[in-house]
Amino acid sequence: MTGPTAPSPWLPTAPCTPGRCAAHPGPAAPRGGTGRAVLRLAAGLLVVLLGVLLAPPALLLPPDRRVVLVRLWCRTVLRALGVRVRVTGATAPAGVPLLVVANHVSWLDIPLIGAVLPGRMVAKREVRGWPVLGTVAALGGTLFIDRERIRSLPATVAAMTRALADGGRVVVFPEGSTWCGTTGGVFRRAAFQAALDSGSAVQPVRIAYRPAGPAAFVGEDTLGASLWRIATARRIDAEIRVLDPMSGTRYPDRRALARAAQSTVASDSANRPSSSVHQWESVKPASASSVRTPS
Repeated sequence: MTGPTAPSPWLPTAPCTPGRCAAHPGPAAPRGGTGRAVLRLAAGLLVVLLGVLLAPPALLLPPDRRVVLVRLWCRTVLRALGVRVRVTGATAPAGVPLLVVANHVSWLDIPLIGAVLPGRMVAKREVRGWPVLGTVAALGGTLFIDRERIRSLPATVAAMTRALADGGRVVVFPEGSTWCGTTGGVFRRAAFQAALDSGSAVQPVRIAYRPAGPAAFVGEDTLGASLWRIATARRIDAEIRVLDPMSGTRYPDRRALARAAQSTVASDSANRPSSSVHQWESVKPASASSVRTPS
């Protein structure tokens, strides 16, 4: 599973590469780290497979029950891999339509946002063919887009608009590619049209990992290499900042709305204190008994 360089000139690309951005392991892991890494990977795979098995019957549950299960599953995936999560900011109650937009660092972003603001993800078409994870994504209602066929974009935006109009949440990474976290890309504006057309608010989210190296999933990186870096890291702290929602009525068009959301996510204002903070401690598997996305 790789993230090849964009083959078309209109597709976004990032200068980040595994060698430059993901090769920094952070603090050295203690002795015996290989055994712990294997346990983490085994626990993570078990949780993912459990999600595949439970997804079909979960679709029969009321929407509010499904949201609870999705959040629990995403938290468990992160815990199994030893990722500690910190959430700041207040989230909107279930049933409020939101276009959730975030910077994109890693495939870990998906369970991280799912643990806090679960919704229908927008992902590139290739994700559908990924072993196991592609099945989970499809069962979760992911909206897949063919990034090499720009003519397919209006249909995707229309599907996003319908999901928002029905009172759901849609999650998109408008940079269109993963970045290492020390720098970021331009927010593509297409997805923001769905918020304008449906009259939904935009929910900006800022994601950061410390250390950033093990979590980064960039360039021609492979999922296997990324998983091993995460599993062998001594510790990874993931922080998700839920910023103030933005009303599309304040902006003349999707271009202005996209620029404002990008500025909000990138600005230092994301670091202001929050009245709502939650901490989930990591669970070590040994003792306990998570692309790029188009704009």
